[in-house]
Amino acid sequence: MKSYHMTADEFRRHGHELVDWIADYRSRIEDLPVLSQSKPGELRAALPEHAPDKGEPFDDILADIDRLIIPGITHWQSPNFFAYFPSNSSEPAILGELLSAGLGVQGMIWATSPACTELETHVLDWLVDMLGLPDFFKSSGTGGGVIQDTASSSALCALLAARERASKLETNRVGIQGTMVAYTSSQAHSSIEKAVKIAGIGAENLRLIDVDEAFAMQPEALARQIAADRDQGLTPFFVCATVGTTSSNAMDPLPAIGRICGKEDLWLHVDAAMSGTAALSPEYRFIHDGVEHADSYCFNPHKWMFTTFDCDCFYVKSRKDLIDTLSILPEYLRNEATESGAVIDYRDWHIPLGRRFRALKLWFVIRHYGIEGLRHHVSQHIELARQFASWVEADERFELAAPAPLNLVCFRHLGGDAVNEALMNRLNESGKLYLTHTKLDGRLALRMAIGQSMTEERHVRKAWERIQDSAESLN
Repeated sequence: MKSYHMTADEFRRHGHELVDWIADYRSRIEDLPVLSQSKPGELRAALPEHAPDKGEPFDDILADIDRLIIPGITHWQSPNFFAYFPSNSSEPAILGELLSAGLGVQGMIWATSPACTELETHVLDWLVDMLGLPDFFKSSGTGGGVIQDTASSSALCALLAARERASKLETNRVGIQGTMVAYTSSQAHSSIEKAVKIAGIGAENLRLIDVDEAFAMQPEALARQIAADRDQGLTPFFVCATVGTTSSNAMDPLPAIGRICGKEDLWLHVDAAMSGTAALSPEYRFIHDGVEHADSYCFNPHKWMFTTFDCDCFYVKSRKDLIDTLSILPEYLRNEATESGAVIDYRDWHIPLGRRFRALKLWFVIRHYGIEGLRHHVSQHIELARQFASWVEADERFELAAPAPLNLVCFRHLGGDAVNEALMNRLNESGKLYLTHTKLDGRLALRMAIGQSMTEERHVRKAWERIQDSAESLN
């Protein structure tokens, strides 16, 4: 019988070729233009109008990676990528992802692959200790952790659980869901606004709380807004505090916010998507002061812990609240293990039913680097950011636009917004590095995010030299 499948020998040979290609790519990546120089529609114009009728040799497919794909790639793994926040990877993470793809597990419930569920539970319990998080986030208690795709999904799940809890607490009120109000800072990630829209709360019922001079949420403003909303007959139910905002890495004051949430009986979700990784080092665990007040918490190993995208670790203090919100059990998923109550079915912990074996790559990373290795690289990135900030402060043409507690430095040229925009565009068009911007106090600021797994001091120093040279040429 004719087969179109790749044979085991062909797979082995082509697999070696692809791993070699990836290894070579990572070796030469810093010499490639960081920001893709491709024009809109350029790739599509180079592709055949119709799919091939007959299969093509793998060697031809691999050759087209360099010819067609690489010109359209912005190289997120480049050591000269300083934009947004890092979306990190590493060799052990890549191998873990490869194994996950090879196993092809669909781990929707424990019974569909016990190892998929139990490894995830165990590794997320490890991380509670590694980050110094409260023990109530461990699976051995009433809480637990689950791997989501991104912090956006974690925010939505937290919001939904908070909505359902508030609804149960207010069972005697008619139409309560139309009166619910959520809170976050004006500097919080856009995913919170998206979550309230998806959850049916509505963007008009999201309150953006004012921030202080360091761009962190003002607890006093939060308390005033909650009181004002209660006076209007509304139902405050959810607060999202951020540990390391996207714009400036601002740290919301968790102890004060937590006390307010406790007093008002509001769900507190802590978004530490990028910055949470810093807590691997005890000297940076101050960022988690007050997290003991949280009902839920998340951070992204795919941002700064060398774990290939996508991998967000989401924790809840009460898994019952989350499961009661998201659990539906059709007949075709019923099984003895689930009915016994002795296992975790992660399908009840997030929006989709299906789920990949994401824990493998996280397990590979932690075992390869060890806590010591992860701490070393995180501390190195923070030190490089401090060094970069000192260079900015020493140059009379520039100023820091915000405090730099960890690995993000926001800075600006004193020439104004037009000069800063021109400077950023010139640097990015050069292909030698990639920066992005934000607006702080209504003024444009450039963002230097240092966190790529392969970034070293020489890359940061060269980036500063290019920034200085480009600023000189704009005069």
